[in-house]
Amino acid sequence: MSLKQRLEADEVVLTSWSGVPDALTVEIMAAQGFDAVTLDMQHGGHNEDSVLRCLAPVLSAGKAAIVRVPVGRFDMASRALDFGAEAIIAPMINSLADAQAFAAATKYPPLGQRSWGPTYAFPRYGQGDHQEWLRTSNERILSFAMIETREALDVLDDILAVPGIDAIFLGPGDLSIAWTGGRQINSTLEEMMDAVASVAAKARAAGKHAGIYVTDTAIAGRFVEMGYRLLATGSEQQLIAQGAAGLLSGLRQSIGAR
Repeated sequence: MSLKQRLEADEVVLTSWSGVPDALTVEIMAAQGFDAVTLDMQHGGHNEDSVLRCLAPVLSAGKAAIVRVPVGRFDMASRALDFGAEAIIAPMINSLADAQAFAAATKYPPLGQRSWGPTYAFPRYGQGDHQEWLRTSNERILSFAMIETREALDVLDDILAVPGIDAIFLGPGDLSIAWTGGRQINSTLEEMMDAVASVAAKARAAGKHAGIYVTDTAIAGRFVEMGYRLLATGSEQQLIAQGAAGLLSGLRQSIGAR
C-alpha cells in the first residue's frame, strides 16, 4: 500500500528521520522496522545529490519515501518528487501564500504549476506509462504543510482549504518556542497540548491528514488519540545512541556478574 492509502485507511505510519547524507546509511535505516524513511534537508545534512541517491534504497526496501525540504525551497519539493519521493514536508508554512506556493510546486496542472520531468521517479517505480503517471500523480503525492508558529495557527483554516495541501505536519519543538516567546524548547509542553490537539482535529475535519514529530515515545499514544497518524522519530544519532547504550549495558552487566 502507498503512504496515502495507509493514511486513508487510518493506519498509524511510523517514519524514521534521516539526517546523514549517505546512501549506505539510509539503506540500513530502510531495513529497520519503520514504515517510511524521511530525508531531512532542513536541519539534517541531506542535499540535492544525497536525496537523489538516498531515495533509491528506501524505495528498494518497499518503504514510503518522504523528503523534508528547506524553508521556502519549493523548487526542491518539485525536484524531490522527480527523484521519487512519495511525500514532501515543507517547513514554516505560515501564510496562505506559503501554502499556495507549496501546493503549486507539488501538483501538476490544473491543480498546480509543477513542471513535467519525472526523470528518476518514473523508472524507479517501474509501472504504467507517462500518461497514467501524469493522470495519477496529483492524487498519489502527499504535500505536508508544517505548522509550527502562532502565525500558522492563526491561518490554519486557510492553509487547510488550499487545494493541493493534503496534510499538515506539526513541529512541536518550534511551536513550543513560539508558544513561550522564545523562552524554552519543549516538544511536550503541556500548556500547548490543547492547540496541538486542535490542529489534528481541524485537519481531519477538513479531510486532510495529520503528522507530528515525536521526541518522547511515551506521548505517542496521546498524539494518535488526537488524530495524528504519521509519527516521525528515530534519527541516526538517536538510534545509534540507544542501540549502543543497550549493548554496552548488557555487556557490563554480564562482565559484572562474573
